[in-house]
Formats: sequence, structure tokens, C-alpha cells
Amino acid sequence: METESAQPIVIPHRDLSESALRGVLESFVLREGTDYGEREVSLDQKVAQVLRQLERGEAHIIFDATLETIDIVVSKNR
Repeated sequence: METESAQPIVIPHRDLSESALRGVLESFVLREGTDYGEREVSLDQKVAQVLRQLERGEAHIIFDATLETIDIVVSKNR
């Protein structure tokens, strides 16, 4: 039996409470493990960088109801 997967839902970051948004951002940053070069970048700095991307529309929070996961993705229309 083939199941139809739901389309991911874009969640505007401004619709989340401050604590929920912080949790999503921290989870994303910690999961990414991005190399920031020679200098050490704090968790707060990384979270602030991703938040700026959300505010500029360069990234979006996506909820996948099928997988019950949330992620941040870079916009294709940058």
C-alpha cells in the first residue's frame, strides 16, 4: 500500500514563541556541526547568524508532518 506524504509546511519564525524559536535554532546549529574556520564561534553567535538568515528571508523553518521533524533550509530564491 502506497502512502501519500504531506508537503512540508513553512513555519514563519515570527509565529514561534521566543523559547521555541531558540530551541529550533539551537537544535539546528548543534546538528549542523559547521566548520567556522580558524576562530571559535560561540553557540549564541551561530544562533544569531541563523536568525539573521531567517529575518532576511534567506532561510526558512520547515515542518515535515510525515517525519514529524523540523528543520531550517536555505531558500532557493536567494
